[in-house]
Amino acid sequence: MPQGVSIHVGLNRVDPGHYQGWDGKLVACEFDANDMAELAGGKGFATQTLLTEAATAQALTSAVEKTAETLQSGDILLLSYSGHGGQVPDTNGDEQDRMDETWVLFDRQVVDDELYALWSKFKPGVRIAIFSDSCHSGTVAREAVDAVGEERVARSMNGEDDPGQPRLKGMPDELIRSVYEKNKELYDEIQKSLPPFDKAEIGASVILTSGCQDNQTSLDGDKNGLFTQSLLQVWNKDKFRGGYRMFRKRIAQKMPPWQSPNLFIAGKADSKFANQHPFTV
Repeated sequence: MPQGVSIHVGLNRVDPGHYQGWDGKLVACEFDANDMAELAGGKGFATQTLLTEAATAQALTSAVEKTAETLQSGDILLLSYSGHGGQVPDTNGDEQDRMDETWVLFDRQVVDDELYALWSKFKPGVRIAIFSDSCHSGTVAREAVDAVGEERVARSMNGEDDPGQPRLKGMPDELIRSVYEKNKELYDEIQKSLPPFDKAEIGASVILTSGCQDNQTSLDGDKNGLFTQSLLQVWNKDKFRGGYRMFRKRIAQKMPPWQSPNLFIAGKADSKFANQHPFTV
């Protein structure tokens, strides 16, 4: 019988010591992680949460590597992330825009090349489903607010009666640059030590559903991020019927055009996995 393991990461702030005095305060990311863990537990996954201070780069890496050692062909890892997205300059030439996307963990950023290297540790036939409620760039975050207006963004999260400022889940552009320059040796060495993501040999089947397109931003909320909130509404306590592609489509239908979820497939193509009911062990 297949086994399922899930890891749920949520960061309401980060360590200012690494991020040039910025604490990246958010509100709903721990809620997102706990709600996703509750969903997964109800579907038979053995769950683990990494929240704020516990969500370090080493903790995430160790949790995923331990899972990779355990899971066999036919098993599944469910990984959810809620927090800031960031970028570092691409030094190994695998990104057209010359920037690598990151997850902003408590003590440092985890570069997308690191994540692909982790997926390559899983045995062929393992399924990996990832849900990422984050965005990638402070520049596009500001552009998104400029395009749609702060009041419209705020209403989407807080309701008509609360025109509060929107909380965007991406590092400000100037901070992206300064954090990289301060830690240039660290981030350059990470990329130097790993194959480019497009060269990683992944035998597992990976489906990533992210909270927005690369040129968009994700929004934080008071109870859930907009993407996680919409996901849970579509899931509707397991009343949803369909596969991962239809799941993304239905989530997107609940979200505004300036935050449209993306679906990306990596590793070994597996149409059976893509067509499965989400969160199926």
